[in-house]
Amino acid sequence: MKAVIFGLMGLTLSAQERTFFEQSQPLGFILFRRNCQSPEQIKTLVADLKSTIHHTDVPILIDQEGGRVVRLLPPHFRSNPPAHHFGDIYTTDQSEALNLVTENYSLIAQELLDLGINTNCAPCADILYKGSDPIIGDRAFSSKIETTATLSTATILAHSANGVMPVIKHLPGHGRANVDSHVGLPIIDTDRNTLIQTDFKAFKDALSPLPVHPWGMTAHIIYSAFDSEFCATESPTIINDVIRGLIGFNGFLISDCISMKALSGTYSQRATRALDAGCDAILYCMGDLDVMREIAAVTPDLSKDVLDRCFMRPAGFGTVLTYTKDTRADREILFKNRMTEWQAKWTDQASTIGE
Repeated sequence: MKAVIFGLMGLTLSAQERTFFEQSQPLGFILFRRNCQSPEQIKTLVADLKSTIHHTDVPILIDQEGGRVVRLLPPHFRSNPPAHHFGDIYTTDQSEALNLVTENYSLIAQELLDLGINTNCAPCADILYKGSDPIIGDRAFSSKIETTATLSTATILAHSANGVMPVIKHLPGHGRANVDSHVGLPIIDTDRNTLIQTDFKAFKDALSPLPVHPWGMTAHIIYSAFDSEFCATESPTIINDVIRGLIGFNGFLISDCISMKALSGTYSQRATRALDAGCDAILYCMGDLDVMREIAAVTPDLSKDVLDRCFMRPAGFGTVLTYTKDTRADREILFKNRMTEWQAKWTDQASTIGE
């Protein structure tokens, strides 16, 4: 299987896409809003995608963070709060925040598994900074390291216990970026010691309680104190010395989408640079067949060591008992009511975002 995860164009798998995926054998797939209409449609699409692949346990990814970044929308799916709401609660009641984070991401994981989706690109362990580009914003739990790390760990554990692989992002930290990497290349000039003690520490502390780490996703950002030429996705220094070294990440590492404008060159060049730098697999989300053919032509098969890392699962993965839909509906109502109570407390108060 090739070291790449592909997207597709629409709600159904076209004949051309089926032929291409059968021939190219990517590791897995990622879904976006353009691919998600209703539960039955998504289940059919996921089954069709898996049927093109020879290996079992095909990773099916989605970004269902909550707040602004969701692919499954009402009325068919639950509305989820952004991560920062839990960070706000944590400043007042740490135990309640941990309980609510665990319940929120457990419900998300169970909803995803119902559809056949087994990998969720969350949490964002990025620190929130005033004056940075709003692309992160309320996707971050907090501006505080301890809050971010603790709630990120809880998010990872909730996904894992419910049988969904989380993807911690954006390694080694997107919070200071003054440009959205979808539209340009951010350059962070913060000194080494400050980055180690802040942005990198949030990821390290989130992961250190976990002997087996989840998947991770790189940031398309230059950290000039470590590598002034290449962004993290394309930097052997950042991946080996910072992500694998200083942070201690031992999980399967994928790039952020290589279509983003932070990267330059042809798609084959982008893919090759990311893999050569140390990404285990690349992510291309847009579903353009010509581009996918170009990428597939230069993407190698996954080695045995990388495959082992890809399918490594922590102790307790998927051990939560399956809930009936009636029971889960009751839990969803209770969760919504608890969040509504907190929202009422904030009505006359300014949000702590950026503070």
